[in-house]
Amino acid sequence: MKKIVLCCAAGMSTSMLVQRMLSEAQTRGLEVDVRAVPVAEFEAIIDQADVVLLGPQVRYELARLTDIAQPLGKTVAVIDMMDYGTMRGDKVLNKALELIGGTHEAV
Repeated sequence: MKKIVLCCAAGMSTSMLVQRMLSEAQTRGLEVDVRAVPVAEFEAIIDQADVVLLGPQVRYELARLTDIAQPLGKTVAVIDMMDYGTMRGDKVLNKALELIGGTHEAV
């Protein structure tokens, strides 16, 4: 099971996006665990994540969090602002799977 973590300022603004990503994964028959956490919890969860996607509002944390994640072989990336704003769970799921190196159906 692939583990995808979304980080935002408080871990709440991404909850709807998490639900849309899980719905899309279910439609595709993919087993993924997607959850949202506040960026302050990043260091506590990085070991359990295959990939971490940052909400656009915390993109300023990318360099610092990448420095922490890279030695662990983990990827951190920023969610596209348009995909985030329009809650495109399919697109965000595609990005996460591509970063993990997983397979997915084209949407």
